[in-house]
Amino acid sequence: MKFTLSWLRDHLDTTATAQQLVDAMTMAGLEVEHVDDPATKLAAFSVAKIVEAVQHPNADRLRVCQVETRDGRKEIVCGAPNARVGLTTIYAPIGAYVPGLGVTLVEKPVRGVVSNGMLCSASELETASESDGIMELPDDLAVGTPAAEALGLEAVIDFEVTPNRPDWLGVVGIARDLAAAGLGTLKNVGVAQVPGKFPNPVEIRLDGVGACRQFSGRLIRGVKNGPSPAWLQQKLLSIGLRPINALVDVTNLITYDRARPLHVYDASKLSGGFIEARLGREGESFEALDGKTYAITPDMTVIADASGVIGLGGVMGGLSTGSSDDTNDVFVESAWFDPIQTAQTGRATGINSDAQYRFARGVDPESLVPGLELATKLILELCGGEPSEISVTGEALPRPAPIDFDRAYVKKLAGLDLQPKRIDDILRDLGFVIEGDVVAPPSWRRDVEGKADLVEEVARIEGYDALPALPLPEMPPTAGGVLTARQSRIRAGRRAMAAKGYAETITWSFTKRDTARLFGGGQDELVVTNPIASDLDCMRPSILPNLIEAAGRNARRGFPDVALFEIGPLYKGDQPADQLTSIAAIIAPHAPRRWDGAKPDALFELKADLMSLLDDLGAPTTSLQVAQSGQSDWWHPGRSAALRLGKNTLVEFGEIHPRILKALDVEGPILAFELIVDALPEPKKKATKTKPALELSALMPLSRDFAFVVAVDVAAADLIKAVAGADKALITQARVFDVYQGPGVAEGFKSVAVEVVLQPREKTLTEAEIEALSAKVVAAAEKAVSAKLRT
Repeated sequence: MKFTLSWLRDHLDTTATAQQLVDAMTMAGLEVEHVDDPATKLAAFSVAKIVEAVQHPNADRLRVCQVETRDGRKEIVCGAPNARVGLTTIYAPIGAYVPGLGVTLVEKPVRGVVSNGMLCSASELETASESDGIMELPDDLAVGTPAAEALGLEAVIDFEVTPNRPDWLGVVGIARDLAAAGLGTLKNVGVAQVPGKFPNPVEIRLDGVGACRQFSGRLIRGVKNGPSPAWLQQKLLSIGLRPINALVDVTNLITYDRARPLHVYDASKLSGGFIEARLGREGESFEALDGKTYAITPDMTVIADASGVIGLGGVMGGLSTGSSDDTNDVFVESAWFDPIQTAQTGRATGINSDAQYRFARGVDPESLVPGLELATKLILELCGGEPSEISVTGEALPRPAPIDFDRAYVKKLAGLDLQPKRIDDILRDLGFVIEGDVVAPPSWRRDVEGKADLVEEVARIEGYDALPALPLPEMPPTAGGVLTARQSRIRAGRRAMAAKGYAETITWSFTKRDTARLFGGGQDELVVTNPIASDLDCMRPSILPNLIEAAGRNARRGFPDVALFEIGPLYKGDQPADQLTSIAAIIAPHAPRRWDGAKPDALFELKADLMSLLDDLGAPTTSLQVAQSGQSDWWHPGRSAALRLGKNTLVEFGEIHPRILKALDVEGPILAFELIVDALPEPKKKATKTKPALELSALMPLSRDFAFVVAVDVAAADLIKAVAGADKALITQARVFDVYQGPGVAEGFKSVAVEVVLQPREKTLTEAEIEALSAKVVAAAEKAVSAKLRT
């Protein structure tokens, strides 16, 4: 949003400089982005008068001029064809930086004659794109007048408007806030009524669906359109707008002055005697004022007459009904369009007009008729004509709800010790209506919803620099550290996975609804109402789809062999207890080919990483049970399992089902696990007494091999668990090193070879002790899984 100092002074009686205004705006919460102040940029330049001009002795196209300047009489060499005696122009002294040339002037001879400065053209001062000679100014300007003042240049302030303050998109709104901040007095911004001379012949219709809640308009006949006057053109040019004609320039002026977009139609081009705001229809299109043709969809608000669509409501008008120099009768529109629908139309069409920008943020619903009256007044002054009565169809939005407000809340919330009168004065200056302890926000402040918002208004106008600087009260240190068990496990898990060579990813907590359904999600309550993208419309039920898609993107870019992990939330429902924290990882085992054709089983590598992670997280790994049934249906049957603690499933792991990979357009295989951190039992508190460190035994370990015959459906993990638990003091490791089915083993059974490592602690084990321990191992295996020693 841009405005000039003189434009602001149209509504604010102030003597403040541009810098003082910028400082006040910053303290009032307006984020100033840039100030283009010609007085600073052209501070070195001033008005001068040529008193003598003679031919250069050594050059035909140069003249040696005697010039009266604020620094006295100077001899200056000039090559401009219009350099002549009596000309008033702009002078630049030695040392001045000329912006149009990008040079700093130095004293040097020009064809043997020293030039003590420069006489400037408009292009050299960057006030015009090109020029034929030096500037020619009115003769009544005094020598020494600053160039910016002589040229009528003034500061342009550009600031960022936050989405909750659409009233700042008009100069009046800025003036109101600065007046409340003490930078001047707000002038009367009321608009006088312009009586209509005849009934409005154009019928206004609404379809009643709420896209356009209220529509007003009037006809002005007998206008004489053409270029707008110089003052209006200069106002628009100063903020970067191109003047078009008087009718259009009036609407642009009011858009920036009052934050009230309007539109003018050539009434002779309207068909059917009516104008209508309705939703679009399939197959409709129209040619806009930017010369482009746009397809209309049923969720767009359009302006139409009997011929069809003639504009996009709140976005842009159509070329078919635009005004021109031949326009004699004009219909002026002032309406209120739904902000969300206007924003969506702007995104769909790519149009970001001044009107769309304001309607998408919310235009004051009570500005329809005042804006129309102001436009009528200016049109009559500039173009003449005779106005009809104003027609209004629909109802305005109700005003924001009043707020019960105790003035003591200002000190409680902001720490500002202000008198109640000062608080009320600030709120009244901002347009709030106060009756006792009830404060009613004005129609243009729909962002004020509670008493905390009122305190914020008081604090920003009083000045954030007035807030007391008080230290926070000291808090006793929290016993037991600052991290919860869950936070500690997340930190430990992140480090553990990174140490194992997995790359961490951070993906959206959303996914496509069809993808969510593949992983048990996609319920109605998890669909996002206003998604940031069409393929991110549902909260994710699992991190796995995001990781799988990331692996697919890597593969398509030539990196098929990846190991990724992510720690983040997943959503099983819309209640707080339904949000869980997961550690998920995937491996895409596409390693380079080997000369010997050997391929390690990546599934067991994944399981090893998972078991190591569980150890790092303090999970009771020795108590976990492996289940190869009952897991989710996105896992490959026979190539997946779950780890359970009792009936509680901690993690599922294995190979992703090919059906899922096909749906996600990812080449398999993909191996993965997903661990629910919230399902891990709380770690046992450490004993207060320090235990002596476990010393390494000086005795050599020994191993014994056992070949057990078990049913084919017995999990090797169950056998290992039983064997390792036969004597926890002596058995340090038990692992499977061979599985056999075939001759010598009955059908329906398999032989599982297990190596058991024994570590003596106090003395070397005797043969009898070893045999006794072996018997305990065999008995434990038989009891747990009905295992028999293979003979």
